[in-house]
Amino acid sequence: MLQRHLTAACAATAAAGALLVAGLSGSASARPSGSPAAPTAAETLRTDAAPPALLRALERDLGLNRRQAERRLANEAEAGATSGRLRAALGAHYAGAWVRGAESDTLTVATTDPADVPAIRALGAAARVVDHSLAALDAAKARLDRAATRHAATDTPEWYVDVPSNALVVQAVRPGAARFLLAAAHVDASIVRTVKSAEHPRPLYDLRGGDAYYIDNGSRCSIGFPVTRGTQQGFATAGHCGRPGSTTTGANRVAQGTFQASVFPGNDMAWVAANTNWTATPYVNGSSAQVTGSTQATVGSSVCRSGSTTGWHCGTVQQLNSSVTYQEGTVTGVTRTSVCAEPGDSGGSFLSGSQAQGVTSGGTGNCTSGGTTYFQPVNPILQSYGLTLRTTATGPGDPGDPGGTWAAGTVYQAGATVTYGGAAYRCLQTHQAQPGWEPPNTPALWQRQ
Repeated sequence: MLQRHLTAACAATAAAGALLVAGLSGSASARPSGSPAAPTAAETLRTDAAPPALLRALERDLGLNRRQAERRLANEAEAGATSGRLRAALGAHYAGAWVRGAESDTLTVATTDPADVPAIRALGAAARVVDHSLAALDAAKARLDRAATRHAATDTPEWYVDVPSNALVVQAVRPGAARFLLAAAHVDASIVRTVKSAEHPRPLYDLRGGDAYYIDNGSRCSIGFPVTRGTQQGFATAGHCGRPGSTTTGANRVAQGTFQASVFPGNDMAWVAANTNWTATPYVNGSSAQVTGSTQATVGSSVCRSGSTTGWHCGTVQQLNSSVTYQEGTVTGVTRTSVCAEPGDSGGSFLSGSQAQGVTSGGTGNCTSGGTTYFQPVNPILQSYGLTLRTTATGPGDPGDPGGTWAAGTVYQAGATVTYGGAAYRCLQTHQAQPGWEPPNTPALWQRQ
């Protein structure tokens, strides 16, 4: 079965021509001769729609010029599509992927089987053979997550799967705390790397900002992403900002809405339903920053945050699916980044190019000395509460009703399968489906089976 998938992946590459034209740009999906060229991943994810404020922040924080910033976003889009194809092909051997380089022009894909190396290289990626699959590391982390609900974890402020080092990393104030949690979770220490840490992450509560909102006429947070639920308009934000029933007012002190649902700790997610005075738009921070989708970025990709206290700041995605312990308890499933943040930025938007990534949760440090910030991914918020991200994407879609299980508004995880127009497709990258992103139109997101 695996060899059949790998052969197909290589054949697709040959049919499409050279994958790498510059960096990772290009499409790995073949179309019959004479057919319109398939859109590249960069075209699908509209990296050209990245807002000027985000590009300026990338230049400042990652030491790039404008051309490098634009090429980096395009390369990261292509890397996500390529790693998605290889994840599907490698199956249980897959051990993660990450990008590196100033322009993210090198994609590395890890596998536990040396026989997979030629197939990885055939798609233009560097290959690394490791001991543990991503599934095995994720399973060990899940055991730690469960143990943290039964035992105090304040002296182990964070743990995550680090794909470049192929290890489950546990940050601990003292080694004994890590050993205790690992023993409670029945996790084999051979797959763990313990890192001493004096960090004490905290939720990033209130302070003023451009697009702040006020909770119960008191504390302040930042709006995340505007959403809709049917005809109801509102926004996603961090769960620690408010509880169900809490009322909000906008930065202009006009009555705004009410928290409908909120989870913290455990996760850090919430959504606010706005009253009819407010309209959900596909913009960030009241500027021309456009959101065109919610495709999850690859480890190593650039990511930028907009908050009401410190504005735009950028860094990179360090780890996905991290767990962090605040004073209030452990939050799982957050993404760890090198972006700085400060109190009042909580709930604010994280973007990779024009793709929504999540809402600011908490972290350490500040934007003077630098720090670490975690965000709650946006796709689980959309999925949990039945929300639709407001975007500027206006793809043509397919005429009529082709039939099948694919549906706009559904959050699809990498590896999910759907039918559309009589054909079966496998999801390559986690995202919320939207009109114009039908499987035949988006080879960066879907692979025909």
